[in-house]
Formats: sequence, structure tokens, C-alpha cells
Amino acid sequence: MSRWRGSLIYYIFSKETSNDNVIVEKFMKDYHSMLPTKFSYLEVKRLTNGFRNKLGQGGYGSVYKGKLANGHPIAAKILEKSKDNGQDFINEVATIGRIHHFSIIRLLGFCCEGSRRALIYEYMPNGSLGDLIFDEEARRSLSREKLLEIAIGIAEGIQYMHSGCDTRILHLDIKPQNILLDHDYHPKISDFGLAKLYSRKNSVVSLTCARGTIGYIAPEVFMRSVGCVTHKSDVYSYGMLLLDMIVGRKNTKFVDERSSMSYFPDWIYTQLDQWNETMLVDEGLCIARKMVLVGLWCIQINPSNRPPINRVLEMLKGDHDGIENPPKPFFPSSTVEPFELQSFSVDTIKDTTSLTSKSM
Repeated sequence: MSRWRGSLIYYIFSKETSNDNVIVEKFMKDYHSMLPTKFSYLEVKRLTNGFRNKLGQGGYGSVYKGKLANGHPIAAKILEKSKDNGQDFINEVATIGRIHHFSIIRLLGFCCEGSRRALIYEYMPNGSLGDLIFDEEARRSLSREKLLEIAIGIAEGIQYMHSGCDTRILHLDIKPQNILLDHDYHPKISDFGLAKLYSRKNSVVSLTCARGTIGYIAPEVFMRSVGCVTHKSDVYSYGMLLLDMIVGRKNTKFVDERSSMSYFPDWIYTQLDQWNETMLVDEGLCIARKMVLVGLWCIQINPSNRPPINRVLEMLKGDHDGIENPPKPFFPSSTVEPFELQSFSVDTIKDTTSLTSKSM
């Protein structure tokens, strides 16, 4: 009897061990499939069919459509030589190469052979948010309800970067061109070339030079007297993005032909006063007003007056009546101490005219 019992125990133990091994092996296989794959330059060329299908081009290089061996569509960003000694490339792999969130673009792989560098992403069939909101015809295809969904999705991605990771991530280049859209128009935050990683214990980020895109850079990033660079800097950029989504114009290109106003937030604020309650019987207008209110709160000049991104999400998901009118955004007229002029370079200060890609 004891010999039979011992055999049974051995059988059960062996079976459990075998099952455990299968589970562990499956986990490791799934885990490694989530990590970026290192490709040779020749493999990248083969994946893109010799770089035949070009999706877009910018100061960073060019983006080509391709597909993996399993048929999965990809977007390959071929990086050109830059003055940053490969820092953008390192930032990209170090940030999105280690995180996974539904609202953040997935880095599938990379290539690094001497000066030849490439980043392989999941392909986004509906291009960028900039393609959508700055094109009048494309813009008409989506309801304000869908625009709100997109705005919430972006905020959820930022919230994950700020508080959901082991290491905090400050993106520093949130703008419509860096928000890509999948087949269901769900947003994916992309382009982490300027991102900064910092400890959850730290609330302030140290920058040696200003970085970001004109029209979306938070004032404290380039004006020392305004405040410290924190997660609120991304909130500012997000606020400008929200206003772009509602108005449908690039804030840096905005000119009101009916008045002398050229500062985008000033014009938005004056329009807000004209929206009386009789205009808000339409649900679409209610959504627009809510997004404008949240956007204006996000772009307050003093970082301490901006809401954290989790509060931004609460406001976007709540009713517009529960949001107080924000103070009017303004730039201080007092003397400011900017970063040294030589710290501004084409590698860190980007113009909104350089499109990330038409589709990624």
C-alpha cells in the first residue's frame, strides 16, 4: 500500500511540476513576445519590401509601411543622423520598450547597426490626430462624442505614464501629430524621443535645455521664473491639444480675422463667455464646452493651478456643469529668465509643421 501511495504522490507531483513548467514556458514566451525585437538593417529592409511604401517624413527621418513574417502590419521609422548622439533613439527604446498600455503605441522592435537606426511600431491605419482635426472633411466624419472618447483615451495614456509605471515618464511632446489612431480611432501616444524618465519619489524634473514643440511647450520648460518642470508640463501640452481638437486649427497658425486677437487661448476664452445656456441644449455643444473648460484649466501659466491628469479625467468623464470657469490664461508681463539661447536647438524645439507621419 505504501509503495502505491508513494507512486501516486510521485505521479501527482510530476504532473503538477509538468503543468508548472508549461505555464512558466508559456509565460516566458508571451513575455518575450512583448519585448522589442532586435532586427538587422537587412531584415528591416525586407520587412518594408525595400522601403517602397513611404508613409511620411520629418526632421527625424522617414516612416515606411511593412509587415512581419506573420503578416502583422508595421510602421518602420528610419532615423537620420542627428546631433543628439542617438539620445532620441535611446529614449524611445528605454520608455515605450518597457511599458504596455492600450493608449500608448507599442514598440515591436528596433535596429541599431552603427549609424543605421530604425524603430518598428504597430501600424496605425487612421494616421495621426493632427491629420483628423486639421482636415475639414476628415473632421466632419467624427462626432464630438467620438472626439471626447479620443481625448479621454489620450488622458488615460498620460495618467499611466505619470503614475502607473514603476518609473515615471514625462513625455514633453504631447501634440496632435504625436497621437496616432487605430482602426477604431482609439488614440495611441507616440514619439518618446524627448521623454524623460524620473523616480516616483521625485516631483521635479531637471532639464538642461528646453524641449518640445512650439505651441505646446509649457511655459516653465523655457521660462525659469514660471515654475519647475513636473508632470504638469505634460498637462499643459494636453490642454493645448484639447483646444486644437475643438477649434480644428493649429494654435500656432491661428489669427482671428474679426479682431486683433492672435493669442489662441485669449480668443477661446472670449468665445466661452458668449456660450450661454440656451446654446447648450445640444449635447455636442455641451461636450465642446466641457473640453474647452478642461483645456483652459490645463493651460494655466502657473503649474500649481493646473489640475493633475487624474483630475482632468474626472472632469472629462463628468458633467460640464460641475466644472468651474477657469481664470483667464495669460503670459506674465514681468521679466523672465529664459534658458540660454544656445540651449534651443532644432533637435529639441520642433515646429508643428513637421508632421510625425501620415500613418503609423
